[in-house]
Parts: sequence; structure tokens; C-alpha cells
Amino acid sequence: MEDGYQNRTAFIKGYYRGDSQAANDDEGGHSDSTEGHDEDDEIYEGEYQGIPRADSGKGSLAGGPGSVRAGAQQFRDVGVSEAERRKDQEELAQQYETILQECGHGKFQWTLYFVLGLALMADGVEIFVVGFVLPSAEKDMCLSEPNKSMLGLIVYFGMMVGAFLWGALADRIGRRQSLLISLSINSIFSFFSSFVQGYSTFLFCRLLSGVGIGGSIPIVFSYYSEFLSQEKRGEHLSWLCMFWMIGGIYASAMAWAIIPHYGWSFQMGSAYQFHSWRVFVLVCAFPSVAAIAALNAMPESPRFYLENGKHDEGWMILKQVHDTNMRAKGYPERVFTVSILPTQISQLSVSSSKIVFFVIHMLQIRNNILACFSPEYKRTTFMLMAVWFTMSFSYYGLTVWFPDMIKYIQKQEYESRTKTLTKEQVGHVTFNFTLENQVHRQGHFFNVKFLNLKMKSMVFEDSVFEECYFEDITSTHTFFRNCTFIASLFYNTDLFKYRFVNCKLVNSTFLHNKEGCMLDFSDDFNNAYMIYFVNFLGTLAVLPGNIVSALLMDKIGRLRMLAGSSVISCVSCFFLMFGNSESGMIALLCLFGGISIASWNALDVITVELYPSDKRTTAFGFLNALCKLAAVLGISIFQSFVGITKAVPILFAAGALAAGSFLATKLPETRGQVLQ
Repeated sequence: MEDGYQNRTAFIKGYYRGDSQAANDDEGGHSDSTEGHDEDDEIYEGEYQGIPRADSGKGSLAGGPGSVRAGAQQFRDVGVSEAERRKDQEELAQQYETILQECGHGKFQWTLYFVLGLALMADGVEIFVVGFVLPSAEKDMCLSEPNKSMLGLIVYFGMMVGAFLWGALADRIGRRQSLLISLSINSIFSFFSSFVQGYSTFLFCRLLSGVGIGGSIPIVFSYYSEFLSQEKRGEHLSWLCMFWMIGGIYASAMAWAIIPHYGWSFQMGSAYQFHSWRVFVLVCAFPSVAAIAALNAMPESPRFYLENGKHDEGWMILKQVHDTNMRAKGYPERVFTVSILPTQISQLSVSSSKIVFFVIHMLQIRNNILACFSPEYKRTTFMLMAVWFTMSFSYYGLTVWFPDMIKYIQKQEYESRTKTLTKEQVGHVTFNFTLENQVHRQGHFFNVKFLNLKMKSMVFEDSVFEECYFEDITSTHTFFRNCTFIASLFYNTDLFKYRFVNCKLVNSTFLHNKEGCMLDFSDDFNNAYMIYFVNFLGTLAVLPGNIVSALLMDKIGRLRMLAGSSVISCVSCFFLMFGNSESGMIALLCLFGGISIASWNALDVITVELYPSDKRTTAFGFLNALCKLAAVLGISIFQSFVGITKAVPILFAAGALAAGSFLATKLPETRGQVLQ
């Protein structure tokens, strides 16, 4: 082993160090790639994009043979420049891989693994937050069905914008800096969302919180991949995916432990209430805050620095990686032998004006996005778009559809016990006990008092209330339809206008209405535990798939893992036809999640490896944004069929997975290749 290390060291010395005098002559910031050029002859950024110098057109504006020859020479120069640039990229990739081999894999990578894992965990938590708080928030804020739907989808819209925004910025200002900014935005607005009272402000905070966390997945995988050698990359990126699962488990456990404890609340007057679900929202911001604190101790990606001509910064970080790993392995005497690093000419233009610098950044981001659709990457990008879209459409659509189906089954069972009363005549009676799960049709209530009681799932249809008195009423799922109220009084109730559908109120009065909706977890206590437990099991079920994909990713290849898992997931969809009970639906949810996670891991790895470093997070961010758009479509379509038919969602999901698995086979295999 020692001989192998010395041989690799000798190779690197001979490959990078070269002549010591040449290194001394390189003062003034010139790298190997510019040696032999004077300042007037130096290649500038525009030549990489086929844009001639400003003075290259002198003497050729008038046309004629001279201008034709100049134009032909110009295109030849651009072609040579492009070929040289591509050659430099390939050499950089090979040389960087050799340097990572010398740095080894050890303590530094594992430390970064846990730091970036916290950021990925924060993303997993964000997906579950709104779904867990919605049953409580809808009561606290008196949400209508359209508002509930928007609150459920808003986080996906935010993450869609965030993935695109932060992915593009990470290729320009750095992986670490972009991740820090995005996590900070997520933490700030997650914190605010736990305290704001109004629906619109809560919606706005969750939107911006989603925008912040949207950058975590594209940046985290690109960032970590640039510290991994090719034989470790597939396995350890797959291990990193486990933190998304840990985030889901954390959110489920915290919801289970916090939200049902409705005693954990306080209020200031009738205008401000802080219930237990808000404590849960606050606790869910902890992984993001912890990731920010830990990330401050980690360096920027050296590959990003080398891509942008920052030799010294890149060398110092690689030396830090090498020395940290060698000390941890018990070889502190080993010296980092690389003295001259491979690099490309910086793509960043230097300007004293911040406005000009910002404009240049925006133009370069635009060029990066367009480059993903250049002839070189167009086919790859379109194939990946199709695979990301089909997988996200089916996965998110089904995983949200499962709990909704369970709720529907519970609702059907509950409604089967509903007591229906028709044409009853009730007069001079006082109700002071809980009224639950009843339907009253064409009834006549005369001089009836409803005092200090709870109404749970009560429906009054085509009924008349004459000289009735309602005092201190708390209601859930209670409605009056086509009813008439004559000379009735409502005092200190939460019976608001939306509970009266096509009703007539004659000489009736509402006094001292309760502000907001009163939370009451007692009716939904068991159901709440069931929802959290189902999501906990569904998230935990992906653990076997995570382990299998990590162990086999570098052995069987990314494409086999991606296509194979998608095919098996497609087959498992058809078993959903047989889920007619709560336990059956839970088991099928676990099966589907455990199988499909392997294809997600493979897709993350192959996306990282198919694009060069200067476009990696831009492409990943764009594809992840498309993923969130597909999730919104899938959730919206699948939810519309709850209670109508199982066949359509299942066929949609199976068809999408089948198409995705077929298209995945058309992607290039990246196993064993150096990072571009």
C-alpha cells in the first residue's frame, strides 16, 4: 500500500510540478494555460462563447475579399479556441480526479457528509410541515377548501422557484455561499410563519420559506460530489440521500409529539393565539439553523475555485482535505505534493461597479441555462427532463393520494354511523351536551336553547329555528343548509357566515362572536396520531431501498438502478387496486416508497455526473424546479379522484413510471467516469 502511494505521489509530482524556474516565473497571476501569451494576446471571456474582440472588426467593415478572409480566419480562431477550451476541461477533470485520489476519502468527507446532510434533512422536513399542520391550521384560521388547497401546494411553488434561482447562482457565486443564503432565508421565514396570525401572511412566509429551501437539493449534491473520487461518488451520494428520509422521520416524530398537545398554547387577548401546531413549525426550523451553523466551518468547493481561476484558494482547500484525512488515518507526516493546480481561465469578469458585476452575473446565468440546451447537452437535458417529470408526477401524486385515501376510508366508516332524523318537532328544550355525527332534515325547532356545547359533524338541512338561543358554541364540520332562522340569538359562538349555506335570517342577531376558530383536538386525537404514524412508517420504509441503492450504485451502474427501480415501482402500483382498508393502504405506501427511493437516488447521482462543473447546479436546479412543477400537477390531478375511482390515479402513475423507465435507458451511463 505504501509503494502504491509513493508511485501515485511520483506521478503527481511529475505531472504538475514541472520546472521550478517556470513556477517562479509565473508571478503576476498567470497560469499554465496563459503561458507564452502576452497581455494583448490573452484569450478573453467572449472568445469562449464565439464573440470576437471589439477591435477585431477594424478594416473589415467595408466588405470585400479582405473582410471575407478576416471573417474566415475569425471563425477558424473561434473553432480552435472552442476545441482548446474543451481539451482544457477534459484535462482539468482528469487531473482533478488524480488530486482527489491523493487527498483520499476520510474524515473530511464524512464531516462534510453530516453538514450537508442537515441541509438535505431541512428539505425533507419542509415537504411535511404544511401537511401536518393543515388539520390544525384550517381550524385556527377558519380556512375554506380552496385556501386549504393553496396552502398545501404553496411550498412546492416556492421550492420550484428556489431550485431554479439558487441552482443558477451556485454556479456563479459558489456552492457554499449560495447554500448559506438559501438556508438563511428558509430559517428566517420558517421562524416568522410560526408567529404570524393571518392566513395571507402565513401563506407568504411558507412561500418564501420554500424558496429558501428549494436550493438545498441542487447545491448539496453538486457540492458534495466535487469532494468525491469516482469510485466513491455513487455510493456516498446515495448515503447522503438518507438524510431526506431522516428529515421526514424527524417531522413525523415532532408532529406526533407536539401537535396533539393542545395544552401547549397561550393567547394574548382574543387577537393573538399561539397553539401547539405553531410550536411544531418552530421546531421544524432547527435542522436548517443547525446546517447554517455547521456550514460556516466548511470550505467552498475547490473545483468551483479552479473553474474560476482561483489557484491559491483551491490549493489551500485541497491541502486541507488531504491533511485532515491523513491525520485521521495516522499518517500526519505525509505531505500534499501538488504545487501547481490545473485550472481554466476565469469566466468571471472583474469590474469595480457592482451594477456592472451584477449584470454580468445575470448574463452568465442566462448563458448557462441556454448552454444546457446547446447541441452538446440538448439530448441529455430533454431526456432528464422527461425522467424527472414522470417520476415526480407519479411519486408525489401517489404519496399525497395515499393519506387522502386513508382519510376517505375513515370518513366513510364514520359516515356509516351517522344518525339521520327527519321532520322532527322540538320545542322548549335545552341542549347542553355534545351533538355529534347527526343529520337533521326538515325539522322545526321552537324556543330551543343550545348552551355550552360542542357540535361535531352536525348538518341541519331545510329546517326552521324559531326563537332559538345559541350560547357558547364550539363547532367542527357543522353546517346549516337551506335553513330559516326567525328571532334567534347567537351569543359567543363560532358559527360564522360560511357555516350558513343558502340560509335566511329574519330578525336574528349575532353578538360577541368568537375571534378565529377554536381548536379542539379531542375529536381528531386518534386520527392525528394515525396520520403522523402513517407518514412515519412511509418514510421509514425507504431505509432498505436507500441501503440497497448505496451498496449497488457503483456495482451495477446508475442506469440499471434507475430503470430497474422504476419498472418495479410501476408494477407495484397495480397492487393499489387491492387496498381497501387502512392497514392495506399503509402497507402499499411502504412498499411503493421503499422501491421508488432507489430510482430517485440513481437520478440524483446521474444528474450530477452528466453536466460539467460550471453548469452542474444550474442544470440540477432547473430539473429540480421541473420536478416540483410535476409534483403540483400530480397532486392536483390525483386528489381530484379521491372518492371517485382508484383506477385513474393508478393508471396515470403506472404509465408515467413506465415512460420514465424507458427513457432512462436512453441516458448515457456515468459509472466509472471522472467528474466533468
